[in-house]
Amino acid sequence: MERPPVPLTLFAAVVIALAGCTPGAVSTEASPTAAPSGAATTPSPGNESAMEPTALEAAYERVISNVLPSIVQINTRTGLGSGVIYDASGHIITNAHVVGRATEFQVTLATGGAPRRASLVESFPIGDLAVIKVDDPAGLRPAKFGDSGRLRVGQIVLAMGNPLGLGSSVTDGIVSALGRTVTEPAEEAGSPGATITGAIQTSAAINPGNSGGALVNLAGEVIGIPTLAATIPELGGGAAPGIGFAIPSNTATDIAAQIVKGGKVTNTRRAALGVSVRTVIGADGSPAGVGIVEVSEGGGAARAGIEPGDIIVSVNGTETPSTQALSEVLATLRPGDQAQVELLRLDGSTGAVTVRLGELPTSPSG
Repeated sequence: MERPPVPLTLFAAVVIALAGCTPGAVSTEASPTAAPSGAATTPSPGNESAMEPTALEAAYERVISNVLPSIVQINTRTGLGSGVIYDASGHIITNAHVVGRATEFQVTLATGGAPRRASLVESFPIGDLAVIKVDDPAGLRPAKFGDSGRLRVGQIVLAMGNPLGLGSSVTDGIVSALGRTVTEPAEEAGSPGATITGAIQTSAAINPGNSGGALVNLAGEVIGIPTLAATIPELGGGAAPGIGFAIPSNTATDIAAQIVKGGKVTNTRRAALGVSVRTVIGADGSPAGVGIVEVSEGGGAARAGIEPGDIIVSVNGTETPSTQALSEVLATLRPGDQAQVELLRLDGSTGAVTVRLGELPTSPSG
């Protein structure tokens, strides 16, 4: 279920790849005589204190022990990913790209036992979030979600999930940056992929299968949902070490709460122009703007005089050569904001209009 990477505007030579589902699992059989490189040997008599954990190690062990039982593996017919137990009723938060088009799943708990049947409650592709629900919620341990708005760059975080099918795996790192805006690969040709606003950048390793899992602080709180990993095209798509992204927990729990309460997302909290769009290709074969295919009646674009056939070339001074670029600009704005939209008209003239932005519907246009 991996999709092709797309350019990432934050890094000139880096692209983004979804972290899971992974289409298969690696073998986990270990040699009984093998030892990890650099592993400590059995201490000599009188040196037992060398094996005593440090305060930081103890904190890691405590957090892993407390949180890992709340992380599940989600299997579809075509791949696997991760999820976080949201409540005792059996609701689980994951990524929309993990569930894909599936509506039925097998969920395996970190604590073991037979896989449990689960079904889709609702998917929210434009934010790459989804909620599924297991039929049998007995024994589920809901995760504790923290306030991602209080995160600080440099905080230690742990990524928990099922990378490459290696169940209940944990990696560590720090919060590398906050407030990133990243766009994922599109599900369908001609439509923009999910745009994640306020994304958490982390150095904790994120691999296929980690998607939908948990980014956790040392207080044992889930503060993000790992979603994206960066790759380097010049290295044949190899991993860009230390560059991964997670959806903030405040966003994830807001969307999940709406879905659990009403079965759907009722407020995307995203700005929209009120148009359907497509990328226009210039004479040199490069993206040259965003063409208006349809204008929503009564929307901000319609009130501002934007018409089908117009081409958006910039918003608030930021060039928009593609639908992805337009999505990223709009993701920085809020419903009710005013935006200056520069247009190329059908007759070849140019002009700018002021649009009061509406709210992006759950099925996005622009």
